[in-house]
Amino acid sequence: MRKNDSRSAVVRRHLRLRKHISGTAQRPRLNVFRSLNNIYAQVIDDEAKVTLVSASTLDKEIKAACPNGGNVAAAKEVGKLVAKRALEKGIDTVVFDRGGYIYHGRVQALAEGAREAGLKF
Repeated sequence: MRKNDSRSAVVRRHLRLRKHISGTAQRPRLNVFRSLNNIYAQVIDDEAKVTLVSASTLDKEIKAACPNGGNVAAAKEVGKLVAKRALEKGIDTVVFDRGGYIYHGRVQALAEGAREAGLKF
């Protein structure tokens, strides 16, 4: 990895965060991955190494509502969808893992959308 590579900086921050954040069966981890055109969210149980719920801007219901997946409105919809799916599975409390990204813009919108839909973190 190069020193000035922005992706490697994100990876370094994420590894530093993951030392302290871990998902359990009672309180799984809500992970965020952001690309240039899309945003993805997963609810993960790290003890069992299983993804419990996932949502992204590539899902049909979000793609219909927000054709451009790389904006704040689409990220908020992904947050609402992942929260709805988690609540259906009986998951109401999670640990938020911002994935090394700054809590701003699309990452913040996803978190706020999940909170509005009833997820606690």
